[in-house]
Amino acid sequence: MNTYVILRRSGWRSGDELAAAGARSAQVGDDEMSDDIRWIRSYVLDEGAGTVGTVCVYQATSPEAIQEHARRAGLPVDEIIPVADTVVVRPDPTPATV
Repeated sequence: MNTYVILRRSGWRSGDELAAAGARSAQVGDDEMSDDIRWIRSYVLDEGAGTVGTVCVYQATSPEAIQEHARRAGLPVDEIIPVADTVVVRPDPTPATV
């Protein structure tokens, strides 16, 4: 599998919508496409005007597998970018308490 970044701009109007999308994504990836795709992590973007988007890191067999996963889970896909390498300077920060 290769690593990809998926950009999903202004895909959701609320945290509840995003949580439901995340549940669908996990279900499709884990139950239907486990040989083709693995969700690693996502960063939620404040897109302004009350919408949120995401930058998601996935491992997948191909960009087509990512598109199929998104179709089955009802997720937007604005861009799929192959990751050439990973440089970790510090671990991800602990999320702030809301």
